[in-house]
Amino acid sequence: MDIIKSIEHEQLKNKVPVLDVGNTVRVHVRIKEGNRERIQVFEGIIIKKQGGGVNETFTVRRISYGVGVEKTFLVHSPLVEKVELVRVGKARRAKLFYLRDRVGKASKTKEKLGARIENKEIVLKEEMTEQPATEEVKEVVEPVAEVAIEQAPEAVAPEEAPAVETTEVVEKEVVDTVKEEVVETVEEAPKAEEKEEETKTEE
Repeated sequence: MDIIKSIEHEQLKNKVPVLDVGNTVRVHVRIKEGNRERIQVFEGIIIKKQGGGVNETFTVRRISYGVGVEKTFLVHSPLVEKVELVRVGKARRAKLFYLRDRVGKASKTKEKLGARIENKEIVLKEEMTEQPATEEVKEVVEPVAEVAIEQAPEAVAPEEAPAVETTEVVEKEVVDTVKEEVVETVEEAPKAEEKEEETKTEE
């Protein structure tokens, strides 16, 4: 049952108008005609309220061209854009079915004189939706920081190792070539001097 309630809670509107039986209201309903969408206004007296939660409904009755018309609307329907209060009426019952048998002025409820016409709303979900959003953001940010710190030292270590090895090899090669050249030049010099002395002595 908890899963069903959580799914139904998501479908509820954040704010719901205050609907009292006997009041005359103006309901703004969205109607789709092909690709177009328009708003139709239905004005009448609320004769009953029914159900609760997502299934809560209210029925509005009016007389058009001498014929009584009743429409039932879902309170939490996305097609019901808004409900305006037009007149506050007196009602001593929860269901005003006796208005169906009345004709003319008797088919309306008496107006409460001096009553304020205010479009009041009841807030249902404003506080419930804000708290979970902040908690989820904190949980997601923490693991990202840990991964970045762990990977940084591993990437730097392998780059330094090959650079040190190459410099040592180059130094050894340079030293060897210098030694070989020096030895060759030193040995050739005395041989040339000895040959010159021998030629002089023979003469």
